[in-house]
This record gives sequence, C-alpha cells and structure tokens, in this order.
Amino acid sequence: MVEISSISPVDARGSDERSQPKHRHAQEALARNKREGMDLAVKARVAALSVTAILLIFLNPDWDVLWYLFLLFCLVLVGLAQRRVGRVGQSRAELALLFVDLSLMTLALLVPNPLADERVPTTLIYQFEVFQYFYVILAAGVLSYSWRTIVAIGNWTTVLWLLGALFVGWFGWQDPRVSEGAALMFPDNPDLGTQMNPNLVHWDLRIQEVVVFLLVAGILAVTVRRYQNLVLDSAEMARERANLSRYFSPTVVEELSQKDEPLGQVRTHEAAILFVDIVGFTTYADGRSAQEVIDTLRAFHREMESEVFEHGGTLDKYLGDGLMASFGTPLPKADDATRALACVGAMVGRMQSLNASRRADHLPEIDARFGLHYGQVVLGDIGANRLEFAVLGDTVNLASRLEALTRALDVQVVASDVIVRAAGGSNDMQRGPDQKVRGVAQPVAIWVRT
Repeated sequence: MVEISSISPVDARGSDERSQPKHRHAQEALARNKREGMDLAVKARVAALSVTAILLIFLNPDWDVLWYLFLLFCLVLVGLAQRRVGRVGQSRAELALLFVDLSLMTLALLVPNPLADERVPTTLIYQFEVFQYFYVILAAGVLSYSWRTIVAIGNWTTVLWLLGALFVGWFGWQDPRVSEGAALMFPDNPDLGTQMNPNLVHWDLRIQEVVVFLLVAGILAVTVRRYQNLVLDSAEMARERANLSRYFSPTVVEELSQKDEPLGQVRTHEAAILFVDIVGFTTYADGRSAQEVIDTLRAFHREMESEVFEHGGTLDKYLGDGLMASFGTPLPKADDATRALACVGAMVGRMQSLNASRRADHLPEIDARFGLHYGQVVLGDIGANRLEFAVLGDTVNLASRLEALTRALDVQVVASDVIVRAAGGSNDMQRGPDQKVRGVAQPVAIWVRT
C-alpha cells in the first residue's frame, strides 16, 4: 500500500475558505432566521394594525377616524419596506425606516386629528394611555431577531415621546376653564386637582412611561442577544458536525453527537470487517504528477466511501490507496454480515463503472481487491487528548490478510466462510480451497469472486 501522510482539515482548506469571516455559516443561519422573523413581523404588524383599525372604528364611528386609518396604513407600508431592506447587522436603511415608523406612531398619538370638528385640550390625549401602542412596535421588533433593533426602538421611542410631550406642553391648545374646574373640584387637595387637570402634560407620568419602556426594551434586547448566540452556537455545531462527517463515518458522528463524553468503555462484540486496496498503485504513482495521483485516489475513495455509507457501514480509516470499513460499529446489528457482503457487491459494480469511464478517457484501470471477515472485535477510544475510535482484534487482522490473499489467488474478493454463513450464503461468490493464513493455526475456509 502507498501510505499518504495525513493532512489536518485546517491545512487542507484553500485560501478562499481561510479568508472567510468568522462564523460565516452561523451568520448565514442568523440571516435566514432574521428573514423568517421579518416575514412574521410584517404579518403580526398587519394583524395588529387591522385589529387596531377595527377598534378605532368601534370607539369612534365618525368620519374623522379616517385620519387614524390613514396613519395605520402608512405604518403597514413602512413595515413592508423594513422587510425589504432588513438584514443581519447594522443597516442604515432599516434604522431610518424604523425612525420613520416611530415618528409616525408619535404623530398619530400626539398630533390633534385635523378632521375633528370638536376642539379639546391637546393634552387630553394622555388620559387614554395611548403610549401602550408603542409596545406593539416593540413586540414586532423582537420578531426581527435583532437586538440592535430593540435598542433603537427603546432609545428613539424615549426621545420622540419626550419631544412630543414638550411640543404638546408648549404649543398644544389649552382650555383654562378646565383647569379652573379641576381646582374647584378639590379645593382642599390641590395636588389631586393638579393630577385631574387635563391641560397638563404630567411629566412624572410621561417619564414613568418611557423608563418602564426602556427597561422592557433592555430586557428584550438581552433576550434577543442570547437567542442570537444560541443560533450562532447551533449553526457552528451543525457546521462542525458536517465537517466531522467528511472525515469520519456518519454513524460515529451520530453516536458522538448523542453523548456527553467519548464513545465509552472498551467493549467486545461481533462485527464485519472489510479491507479494500488497489493492486500496483505504487507502480502507477511512480512517474505521475502528485495531482494526478491524488485525483485518482479521490475518485476511488469517493466511490468506495459512498457504498460504505449507503450500506450503513463505518469508514474506520483510509489506508493510503485503500480503506478499512466495519459493519456493526459503534453498535452491532443483526444484519451486519449481510450488509458487508452487499456492500462489496456494490463496490465491485462501482469499480466496473469507474474503470469504464477511465477507459473512455484513456486512463489505466484501477484494480481493487477486497477482503472480508466476521467475528469478535474490540472497540474503544485510544489516545489521550486527541481520541480515535479504534476497532481491533484478530478479526481485523484476518480480514486484512484475506484481502492480501487476493493477489496469490488472482481473485477480486476473498471472504471467510464465517461471514458468508453469517449472511446466510452468497449468490455471487464461489467456495474456494481452504487457505493457510499467517497467524491462524488452522486453514481458513474461504469464498472467492473473480
């Protein structure tokens, strides 16, 4: 066999991947979540504003309600525009639309209705506790999965609401008679009279509103930030798991993903072992470019690897121009021997197709040989800090020697009688003469495929 020195996954990546920003895959996942959240936020906004419109018509069944319906329609349009420009991270267009959104809300709540005929003190609007409508925008902002959006809503709502209160206090219309009436109602309690005076802005209540709003916005921003970190961690784990699957068998990755520790204590059970090797690869590689040699190995390994995984096997390791696979690891199944034999049959078919393609390209064919055995193996983690899940034992050694025996017998596949009997027989293999195998006291009964 030609042994090829291992290359770490980091070193094997090209400069293009190394130049990618950190958490690239996670940021893509976060962007996808934000797009979904923005879609949900738009739907929630339309639903909430529709309910508000119906409520306003119910509370004020007059023509002047059209002013508020117009403003609600504008808020819907702003929400649709935010969906188009929204993205993960800082977006000036998105923040600008958010400012327009909050400005429209402040305008709708504090500016007197120009269609109304009746003139009432401007500050009377505060008696209806209209500030609570800002929480609708805040709740919709949470669905965007952006903590920056939540912080911006909190800060800008505070500024706009207090500026609106200043505008109402300075330029709003007042009715002095109402103030006099409130004072006369409570001659012995001037503080209560002041609280009941609708001509006043009542700054203590306005400040209380924005302080509570800021606290809620801050808590929600922290919550969304923590959610973002969870999305990032989840996406990173998915990426790491996908990368592991490129180097290790999916069955091993699946087993590791469900455990809080390595695969566990050393154990023994039956498994089918398969060795695959290319005959004459050293001669083939001599005089050819490194790129051509690697391309040939990649094509060969790709075909073999796909069949191992297709038949539920574990790709234990690449052995230069060959590989070792096991069926029944990490956990045994009743049909391990059957799947191993089926895998070899599929591999032979793959090699025929691959060689046909190579002949068409005027390339030399690949002569792959296979050896199989079934029996007791020892499984466990080896190593100290960098662990490797290992499959060891006489069964592994015998499978390797059966693969080497294919050269002396000039056959493509050598399988032990043990694995054929465990699989219930074989339709595409013939019984061969018992063979003396190094390290085995008695001759080994085998089956072959030419």
